[in-house]
Amino acid sequence: MDFSIPQDLEDYYAELVSFIEAEIEPLVARDDNIRFFDHRRENARTDWERGGLPNHEWEDLLRQARKVADEAGHWRFSAPKKYGGKDGSNLWMAVIRDRFAQRGLGLHNDLQNEHSIVGNFPFVAMFETFGTQEQKEDFILGGFEGTRRVAFGLTEPDHGSDATHMETRAVRETRDGVDGWRINGEKMWITGMHVATHCALFARTDGEDGAARGITCFLVPNPTEGLEIEEWMWTFNMPTDHPRLSFTDVWVPDSAILGKEGRGLALAQSFVHQNRIRQAASSLGAAQFCVEESVKYARERKPFGEELARNQAIQFPLVELATQCEMLRLLIYKTACEMDNMPHEEIERTISDKVSMCNYWANRLVCEAADRAMQVHGGIGYSRHKPFEHIYRHHRRYRITEGAEEIQMRKVAAYLFGYLGPRRQG
Repeated sequence: MDFSIPQDLEDYYAELVSFIEAEIEPLVARDDNIRFFDHRRENARTDWERGGLPNHEWEDLLRQARKVADEAGHWRFSAPKKYGGKDGSNLWMAVIRDRFAQRGLGLHNDLQNEHSIVGNFPFVAMFETFGTQEQKEDFILGGFEGTRRVAFGLTEPDHGSDATHMETRAVRETRDGVDGWRINGEKMWITGMHVATHCALFARTDGEDGAARGITCFLVPNPTEGLEIEEWMWTFNMPTDHPRLSFTDVWVPDSAILGKEGRGLALAQSFVHQNRIRQAASSLGAAQFCVEESVKYARERKPFGEELARNQAIQFPLVELATQCEMLRLLIYKTACEMDNMPHEEIERTISDKVSMCNYWANRLVCEAADRAMQVHGGIGYSRHKPFEHIYRHHRRYRITEGAEEIQMRKVAAYLFGYLGPRRQG
């Protein structure tokens, strides 16, 4: 068994580091852009007069970084080559996201906005697998060009993790001789609607409540008559781009359907594994950052004339966190490698439990590491002059989003006890 990182991956990461130092860090140093990363970051990023949405200057800076990274050939790394990418694998993405997060907060990789100079594009895989040729050209190429941005409209106010009981309904209706659908319902936490050109809206078109089949995905233009953003939900980590939406007699033609009618949930689940393994790698890297910063501070800080690091009360909690980081890194990289060596549809049937293990444990670990870093650093660790509170507030949401940790533990249990996966007993 070979646990070494491939040399070509090491070479590419070195190229990324050089790019960050030469192109991205100068952007941060310009025009007081450091305010988006130092103790002023939450206030600087938030437009409090516009419902708590991201500040225009903040989002402009993110766009500048992506543009520079795209011109250098890095931003589309994970996308297929035919769309200008490099077919970046899950293993490579896991290593890059892990190491990016180990660098700490920065314009190179700020996941509060799902921003990175090496982008993650779940919608590309979704449109590539389920879209018509016209939809692929419109939404994949348009997404990279900035003319299309799709928000994911699955969650509802009264049905968070249980999408099978969604109350949003779509019924057939012909308007002006065009066959289509009339949609009514509500959605919650639909991230990015302030800039989205479309909402990938999931609605029940057939079947009974609780049935997995009968749910269809519609590409609803934004804005469109009957679609209303009711409020922006303020969260633990601001700014917010997570609204509550209502759909009142919204009409779309048949051509707005993405994938097959009634098979929308399969579409929704098609890219969770890629997202979860990459999110796990990011949380792992952030946890490692918290540990390393705590070790460094404990060696420098000398209360009562002796290094803080001499105290076992400081050493032992960090030892446990460091140990968990090392073990988790091996599981994440191994799982990502296995994902790269099997057909996409096989992942759900064979190693989906391992992906869930990586994700829920990494998201829990980074919260513990950030909390410990605050404790080791004392008062300054609790302040916003250190990044730990931001790391905690951001990564804490991942224990709920992308499948709450309880949902993912249930998936692991289903594999463990033979209700799903290779041990399934019928």
